[in-house]
Amino acid sequence: MESAVGYRLKTSTIVSLLKYLYGKYRHNALYIKRLKALKQIIQRHDLQTYFQPIVDLQSQQTIGFEALNRPVSSKLFTSVDQFYEFVGQTDCVFLFECFCRNLSLQRFKERLSEKWKDRSFLVFLNIHPNVLIDKKYHSGETLQLLKELGIKPQQVVFELTERSAVVDFVEFERVLSHYRSQGYRIAVDDVGSGYNSLKTLIYLKPEFIKLDRSLIQFIDKNREQQQLVSLLMEYAEQANTKIIAEGIERHEELEYLSRIGIHYAQGYAIGKPAEEIRLGRIRMGDYEDRGSH
Repeated sequence: MESAVGYRLKTSTIVSLLKYLYGKYRHNALYIKRLKALKQIIQRHDLQTYFQPIVDLQSQQTIGFEALNRPVSSKLFTSVDQFYEFVGQTDCVFLFECFCRNLSLQRFKERLSEKWKDRSFLVFLNIHPNVLIDKKYHSGETLQLLKELGIKPQQVVFELTERSAVVDFVEFERVLSHYRSQGYRIAVDDVGSGYNSLKTLIYLKPEFIKLDRSLIQFIDKNREQQQLVSLLMEYAEQANTKIIAEGIERHEELEYLSRIGIHYAQGYAIGKPAEEIRLGRIRMGDYEDRGSH
């Protein structure tokens, strides 16, 4: 009886081990396939680049564009979030970030209409904070590319996501001073989405604060969101920085933000991300779907 029980336990253990090893094998095999696909994307420049306009709410003029790089949907990467989550798990983060930065700048120059060539639009580039402090990153390479493209460093804004936490603020502040001395500007993205926001703003002193869409959605109806945004506006005025409200999808949000004096706006209500560079459009009180423009 005891030997039969022992046999069943041993068999169960072996089966569990085999299942674990098989699961591990499948995970590793998928990782290898995805890594190969990522390297091919970099080699073939196989990313779609979209540009979303950012508009001055008071003058209603487009001041610049955020560059967004997205992979083509595939069985290996079924969503943009899944793709970027995978990139963060590899040792290709630095290589991929540099590739995206160069690709965004090149396509921005290529797609900018001739009639706008004399306008110094800003171009916002999403960048992981760790890339800027990586010793492999040479800012001179970006300066050389900008010179070749005819883009001024003052037009380039490094957009740092608040979700990518900065650990060594003192070192990071020193590094940012170096980039600012060359003309680059800094934006902190997703402000309001996490606990690290205020510390990030105080230490990094960004030229632009991008409010997370969670603060913007239905702000015209939510008293708590209104109070928090008002506090951030007071801070921005004292710190001589500008606020960009992201994720605006409703005309009521747009009208409210304009009324309280928010500097800049971005969202479907102004212009969707598009491969073709298009100016943003604001029509206060217009109930049509402006996201199609």
